Amino acid sequence: MRVVEYHANDDIRIVEQPVPEIGTGELLVQMRACGLCASDVMEWYMRPRAPLYPGHEPVGVVVAVGEGAEPFRVGQHVFVHHHVPCMVCHFCQRGSFSQCATFRGTRLYPGGLAEYIRVPAPNVQRDVLLLPDELSFEHGTLIEPLACCIRGIDRAAVQPGDSVLILGAGSNGLMLGQLARLRGAARVMSVDPIAYRRQRALEMGADIVFDPQAAPLLAQIQEYNDGRKPDIVIVTPSKPAAMAQGLELAGPGGTVLFFAPPPSTETIPITPHQLFFQEITLRTSYSAGPYETRQALDLLRQGRIAADTLITHRFSLTDAAGAFRLVAQPGDAVKAVIINA
Repeated sequence: MRVVEYHANDDIRIVEQPVPEIGTGELLVQMRACGLCASDVMEWYMRPRAPLYPGHEPVGVVVAVGEGAEPFRVGQHVFVHHHVPCMVCHFCQRGSFSQCATFRGTRLYPGGLAEYIRVPAPNVQRDVLLLPDELSFEHGTLIEPLACCIRGIDRAAVQPGDSVLILGAGSNGLMLGQLARLRGAARVMSVDPIAYRRQRALEMGADIVFDPQAAPLLAQIQEYNDGRKPDIVIVTPSKPAAMAQGLELAGPGGTVLFFAPPPSTETIPITPHQLFFQEITLRTSYSAGPYETRQALDLLRQGRIAADTLITHRFSLTDAAGAFRLVAQPGDAVKAVIINA
C-alpha cells in the first residue's frame, strides 16, 4: 500500500509498505479521506521525530474485522480517532483525557495518510464512530478538528451575551467562531491579515473581521464593541507574539484561550498584577476526547457547521506533497483534504 512519509514540510514522500495485519479487537480501515492539520506542518514538532507517518483526521471504510470487534462490519463507513483515553484513570475522572497515559500511547498504524489503517482495539472500543449516510467522507474529516474546537469552546467557557474575539481565521478559527455563536455569543469578531480568510469568516457568520494591518487592532475592536475589550479571546496561532497580544486584548473578567502550542523554548511576558486585578483567566486546550467527537459528528450531521465553506482544497494521496505545501503557506486557502478514491 501507499503511505505518506514525512521528513520535512518540503520533503514529503510516498512509500510502499505492507498492508497491516490486524489482531483481536482491531479493524482494518481503507482510508477514503483525511484532512491536514496545521500541526502536521509544525516543523519544530514534526521534524525532530522524522521520518514519521502523519494524518490524524481520517475516515474510511471497514475492510476487515478482528475477533471481538464484531459489532463493526465490513463495508461500514467510519471515523477513527487516533488517540483514546482509558476513561478510568485519575486524569480521565477529571475530564483531562489528553493527559491520560493511554490517550498518549494509542495511535493509528501507520498513520491516517495511508491507504489502509490498522485501528488498535482500545480505539475501536472507545472512539470509532459510524458515519451516517448523509455525511460524506469529506465532511467526516472535520470530526476530529471540530471536536478539538468544541473542547476549546468548553474550556473558554463562552456564555450567552459574551463578546468573543478569535485571532486567526484558519479552519479552526472559523469553526470556533461558529461554535461561539451556537453557545450564545452576542458578538463574534475575528482577526486575520489574509483578505481571503477574512471573507471566509464573514461568510461563516462572524459579525465583523478586522485587518490587523489597517489600524491599531485594539482601537478597531473598541470602536465596534461599545468601547470595551472582548470577554473571550481565543488565540489560534502558535506564535508567542499572538499569545501576548491575546492577553493584552482581553477585557476585565475575561478569558484568554491558547489553542495551539509554541515550541518548548518560547516564553511570553505576563503581568500578574493585570491578571489579578482584572480577574483575567488564562486557559489552554489540547486535543479532544470521545465526548467531543460525538458532539462534532452530531453538529456536522445536522448541518450546523458550514463544512463546504471550510474545505477549500482537495488533493490525491499521490499529491500529498502539494497539500503539505499549501497548508504550510496557506494564502488563499482554509482546509485541505487528501482523498483516496
